[in-house]
Amino acid sequence: MSITMVLLWSAVLAWLMIVVAGLLKYEAWTWRGIQVMVGNRENVPPPSRLAARADQAARNMIENMILFVALAAAVHFAGKESGSAQLGANIFFWARLAYWPVYLAGIIYLRTALWTVGVIGLAMMALAFL
Repeated sequence: MSITMVLLWSAVLAWLMIVVAGLLKYEAWTWRGIQVMVGNRENVPPPSRLAARADQAARNMIENMILFVALAAAVHFAGKESGSAQLGANIFFWARLAYWPVYLAGIIYLRTALWTVGVIGLAMMALAFL
């Protein structure tokens, strides 16, 4: 995929992660959850372990998207969309896609390994400037 397409699909993935985290956090399938979601979000019950992990995964994706967007823009505008930059963008996306269900499942070491692979993808994009 081109860096532009990876950027698009990464944004879609981030949005899905945020939506799923919210649905889990507020238990949107219950009447109480619906009331909380359409209300002022006061008296929100504590999140389940799964909801907390979903929220943490979504927040982590947002943090990493800031770096990815900056690198994708820099690579694009500098005309450095080389094979290694494009490969790095693809590695970032696929690592983040695999990271999400692994984080939700609570598999700690694999989660960290996938996060590291995503960071390596970001580094490959940055190295396109050398």
